[in-house]
Amino acid sequence: MKLLEIKHVNKSYKLAGKEKITVLRDINVSFKSGEFVSILGESGSGKSTLMNIIGGMDSDYEGDVIVQGKALRSMEENEIDSYRNDKIGFIFQSFNLIPHLTVLENVTIAMQMMDRGEKERIKRATEILEEVGLQEHVKKRPNQLSGGQKQRVAIARALANDPDIILADEPTGSLDQETSGQILEILDSIAKNGVLIITVTHSQKVADFGSRIVSVEDGRIKEDQSLKERYTSVKETEQKKGKSLSLMASFKLAIKNMQLKAKRNILVALGGSIGIFSVLLMLSLGNGVTGYMNDEINSTMNPLLVDVVKQVEKEEVQDQHGPPNQQMGGEPFSEEDITKISGLENVERVEKATTITGKTNVVYRDKNYELSALGTVTDTINEDNIEKGTLPSENEVLLTTSYAQSLSSNEAYESLVGETIKLFVNEMGENNQPLTVERELVVSGIYVQENMGPMEGAGVYVSYSTLEDAYSEQNLTLQPTQLNAYAANQGDVEGIKMDVEEAGFASSPIASMMEQVTTYLDMATLLLSGIAGISLLVSGIMILVVLYISVVERTREIGILRAIGARKKDIRRIFFSESALMGLMSGVIAVAGAFIISIILNNFLSNSFGAELIQLTPEYMLFGIGVSTLISVIAGILPSSKAAKLDPMESLRYE
Repeated sequence: MKLLEIKHVNKSYKLAGKEKITVLRDINVSFKSGEFVSILGESGSGKSTLMNIIGGMDSDYEGDVIVQGKALRSMEENEIDSYRNDKIGFIFQSFNLIPHLTVLENVTIAMQMMDRGEKERIKRATEILEEVGLQEHVKKRPNQLSGGQKQRVAIARALANDPDIILADEPTGSLDQETSGQILEILDSIAKNGVLIITVTHSQKVADFGSRIVSVEDGRIKEDQSLKERYTSVKETEQKKGKSLSLMASFKLAIKNMQLKAKRNILVALGGSIGIFSVLLMLSLGNGVTGYMNDEINSTMNPLLVDVVKQVEKEEVQDQHGPPNQQMGGEPFSEEDITKISGLENVERVEKATTITGKTNVVYRDKNYELSALGTVTDTINEDNIEKGTLPSENEVLLTTSYAQSLSSNEAYESLVGETIKLFVNEMGENNQPLTVERELVVSGIYVQENMGPMEGAGVYVSYSTLEDAYSEQNLTLQPTQLNAYAANQGDVEGIKMDVEEAGFASSPIASMMEQVTTYLDMATLLLSGIAGISLLVSGIMILVVLYISVVERTREIGILRAIGARKKDIRRIFFSESALMGLMSGVIAVAGAFIISIILNNFLSNSFGAELIQLTPEYMLFGIGVSTLISVIAGILPSSKAAKLDPMESLRYE
């Protein structure tokens, strides 16, 4: 049975601005398994072109090439790739070994496109290398071998997938006479196993070694001469299944490729890491400052708190004639308002609060002292900020540090704790009659936090119930100017704020301002990160350029891989793997650098300001590595596509 048939094959080239050059003219020839055929002809005779057509490297021809009853022209691209990997074994005059792979790896790489496990590949490659006499050189690289040894590796690689046809292009052209004889003996022994050997040569001596000579001259078959009977041994065939280069194999190849230009790739990774490093540092700084501010806010404000005020228009304030305290900080709340706020969903309790900024004064040891503002105690007071004493209970008062110092000397102000003072509030009763609300109070403690207290500007704090009782004694009703609504859970706070606004109320200006500050801080962080992110674009372009250079440098390697059956997607995957590894390396360098810098700066900030403001979280680290890898993969799209589209035949000719 005919293994290979070539029917009426014609091949022409059209050079730029010139007439067509015909290199093959109506080639009709067939071959059987077990033959050792030499296609003999001088340079330019078209013999090498015929080999490329048989090997599926060149599809631009007229006529048909039929292998085991199936025409190559009818095959899809992936079938042609499988055909080269399964049916064909190439042996090149210039060896075409991949220089950065070992002898063993050069042989096993062809098997990585077949459905074989790693152990099976290594076992098979080792057996073949023993057959060609290279068992002691498996760990060497091609540059450590002689010409004859390199050709033996090429033969071993061609045999790796048990092909039906071996195509050898001038297999002895670069070898001395003795080594040439050894290589021809090896090829003859392969033919004895039922494999079709086709050598392309200009040497009559090489041609005479085989069983058949097909002489080609000026693109035509001049003579078809049989020297001896073909070997009739039947080649054992097994069902082989092609597959794509595995992801792990592509990563291994990418790592070896990167090791070749290690210094360059490390510098590129360092350059790419600068952008990621800058973004991570900005995000970490913004996160740290925001966290610091929130901690400071939460130290004076309960995170479950929604402080509610009832705003009035300026005209309404001017028309009011009530007590001074009812005109400051907003309109006072009615009982109906308090009930409405208490009834909102997820509100656990409501606390009344007010600030009085009218004619308020304190008498201590028969001496009168003015008081700019009187506030009521709320749960927002942080006990850690009580310098001495405790929070006030009924008929007790809490003084701020500055006000306590105004009542006593700067050195002795803490001695006021336990002393008695009188508090006076001047109000207007019915018919605009002046009334004085007074109460004798015991100083329970000194509050150190000044204007960051629950009621900004207040110098004295009493419980709301104490002040309410004092007003009741004068038949006056104390109405709160602020309500503190407490949520059951922190997750309910935002919902309560929305419900408060829908009910016609508003959060206090302090909370709104703090939210604005946090928002502005987040915007500044994003802006600075965006500016730092410009370097990410630069690093992406840099990786793109390096990969383009890599494609050019490895054009011949790409041709070799395509010749042994690698698909376009396999080539694309190798370069994608390389770009991903480059990005991963950049990301790891950036994260390591940001981590070290954050430790150094936080140590300095902690010693200088008592706070660590750079908060590099694991999430940010993963983000940095992920973004770096993603940018590199995107940058690798064009170079990997270019590599996959390279013509395998032209790639092999590239110097």
